[in-house]
Amino acid sequence: MNASKVIHDLPQGEKPREKMQNLGPGALGDDELLAIFLRTGVPGENAIAIGRRLLTHHGGLPGLARTELPILAKEHGIGPAKACQLAAAFELGVRLARRNLDRVELSSPRQIYEHMAPQMQMLKTESLRVLALDSRLRCEKVYEVSSGTSNETIAYARDVLRPVLLSQCPNFAVVHNHPSGDPSPSRGDLDFTNNLLKASEIFSLQLVDHVVIGHPRSDGEPYYSFREHDRL
Repeated sequence: MNASKVIHDLPQGEKPREKMQNLGPGALGDDELLAIFLRTGVPGENAIAIGRRLLTHHGGLPGLARTELPILAKEHGIGPAKACQLAAAFELGVRLARRNLDRVELSSPRQIYEHMAPQMQMLKTESLRVLALDSRLRCEKVYEVSSGTSNETIAYARDVLRPVLLSQCPNFAVVHNHPSGDPSPSRGDLDFTNNLLKASEIFSLQLVDHVVIGHPRSDGEPYYSFREHDRL
């Protein structure tokens, strides 16, 4: 596609809005969806090309969603207004993901990952969250019990078990993210999980899983499940 060609002059089947109306939003690429928010381009670069450039420079949608507003606003062709529009769109996605957690059955590591990843892959620092689950493993509530640096978060078993006990749920799962994208557990992750398992048994609580969330990759799963690796 010619980046200097304005969207108005593109063939009817290549215009993002018309394409969405005819085929639905799922038919659009990430760059085309961004173009709908951006609306206009700059001389020599249409809105689709700007969207493509943003995705390339910031590591795709997850990286772009984590980009701070002042940095995004300085991008050529963006500015404060468009930066705010994009940030608002990403925030709506995060809020929708949070609400979709309510009463959803989370009986497998993949389900836990898919429900928590949209909000946790956007974080620049580690965050440890506990999911209180009812007897059918439906999520009652998600609690953030600790947030840390770009490569570690510190929490104790009591910090995790307190909200579970208060919720009166018999089951719980623990999730934390690795901003680096590699979900492989650290030595600290292993020790923390072992201590948490022992503490949960004292209170007759079932630790369903500890899932470490990374980023999508070609050489393996984007998450690490302690349950799948027989470490629970």
